[in-house]
Amino acid sequence: MDTEREPARPVRVVVVDDEELVRMALRLVIDGEPDLTVVAEAADGNAAIDVVDEHRPDVVLMDVRMPGRDGLSTTREILSRPAPPRVLMLTTFDSDDLVLGALRAGALGFVLKDTPPSRIIDAVRAVAAGESVLSPAATARVIAAATGPQSPHARDASRAAARGQLSALTARERETARAIADGLSNQDIARRLHISVATVKAHTGNLFAKLSVGNRVQIALLVRDAED
Repeated sequence: MDTEREPARPVRVVVVDDEELVRMALRLVIDGEPDLTVVAEAADGNAAIDVVDEHRPDVVLMDVRMPGRDGLSTTREILSRPAPPRVLMLTTFDSDDLVLGALRAGALGFVLKDTPPSRIIDAVRAVAAGESVLSPAATARVIAAATGPQSPHARDASRAAARGQLSALTARERETARAIADGLSNQDIARRLHISVATVKAHTGNLFAKLSVGNRVQIALLVRDAED
């Protein structure tokens, strides 16, 4: 009996950017990897929605700033579809407002366009696996940008809503959420809680499901809202 396994299907990627040279460069980098393939490109948000509906990719590399429909509104539209792809945002500069907007729109992370090709590849693979691509330092900055002054009524409403969501967690999941809010990596969380990295990933997966969030920053914001 033939017990050989069929090779895994490559991760299917759509590249969305209004600059043709950027799209060409990203395609060359991604198609150079045996486990990744670019199935389509788009130069604006409306075209991106069409090609995603047609090709059903696993990952979309989405430019934040584009003429017409920008990457944030396009991401929200794409992620509202059934069984949506994962989205990794592209930007030319590290702006807290843009990053926060992308994460709140449902993106799993962001990379700068001048990121070395090997790190872009790593980011695509991580997002394809459902992992967030955001450094602890960036996490802390984004949370700080998100916690500006609010009215007492708005703070009370946010606190009550966040506490309601967090009440569904186990004690260990709450500890993991707290560590994520502190900007710790999986390895750091494992050391803090004296558990394995695999267990941290399992707890984080449970947090995504129970809290109906798509990335670690959204977990961190809930924790901060609950404590505000």
